[in-house]
Amino acid sequence: MRRSVREALVGFSLVGAIAGFAGTMLWLRGVRLGSETWTVQADFQNAGGLANRSPVTFRGITVGTVRAIDVTPMAVRATLEINQDDLQLPLPVKAVVSSASLLGGDSQVELLTTGTPVPKNAPSPKARNCKNSGVLCEGATIPGQSGASLTSVTASLEQLLDQAQKSNLIPQLVESTKQFGTTSEDASKFLDTADVAAQNVDALVQQLRAEVSRAQPTIDNLNRATAEAAAAAASINNLAKAFDNPETVSDLKQTVTNAKQLTARIDAVGGDIEQLTDDRQFMQGLRSVMIGLGAFFDEVYPARTGTSNE
Repeated sequence: MRRSVREALVGFSLVGAIAGFAGTMLWLRGVRLGSETWTVQADFQNAGGLANRSPVTFRGITVGTVRAIDVTPMAVRATLEINQDDLQLPLPVKAVVSSASLLGGDSQVELLTTGTPVPKNAPSPKARNCKNSGVLCEGATIPGQSGASLTSVTASLEQLLDQAQKSNLIPQLVESTKQFGTTSEDASKFLDTADVAAQNVDALVQQLRAEVSRAQPTIDNLNRATAEAAAAAASINNLAKAFDNPETVSDLKQTVTNAKQLTARIDAVGGDIEQLTDDRQFMQGLRSVMIGLGAFFDEVYPARTGTSNE
């Protein structure tokens, strides 16, 4: 009796483990028991690495599997089985074959949509009114695209190298590099020359400043000489104006006449100072001579006589 119970427990444990393992595998494959599935077709130009039961994902979540792969003269058609009957994908939708890594691995189909979000009351993919509703419907055909892989990247690089070789791009690139190096050397020489020129200019400026400093006294003397020449010219102009005035000429003549009389009086007296100072006629003539000379100098130098004092 005990042996029968023990064997029954072992059997139930094995059945439970097998059922759990099967359920886990189905869950990893995206299979949900009791849910309705729907299918779409995807046409690929190159579906390398794709096989039956490959997972179908949307935004990183497994939503189905590849049920069948048919090869046609125009494309490779894969039937995608979606196990989520409420999955609403706004059009347009495309299928991309991608690998787990660039070096390869298990391939999968990724559904990509660039459409706007569908409203909440949009029909389900299996509804009768699904067509022309803007969502992906059951039985529709969507374009496929191959993802990046090591093989595709290598092929693209080979094509680029072939085009570069045909267009003689590499020798041109080498020549351009040499020209760039030559241009850089010329630019360096030009900058060196510019630096030397700048230093020469600075030295010239310093020399000019020194010459200006040495010439400053001469410039000051020239300024003073110019001022004195201007004053002399003004005096000459005043003298010319004085001689142009008839009254001034008449006063000057009268002054000269008075001076001649004074000279004759001094000669007659013989240099006796007391006799000269007592002579009223002599003093009156001396006073007339001084007044006449003062008036004449007022005319010639108006800024240096009584005119300026007023």
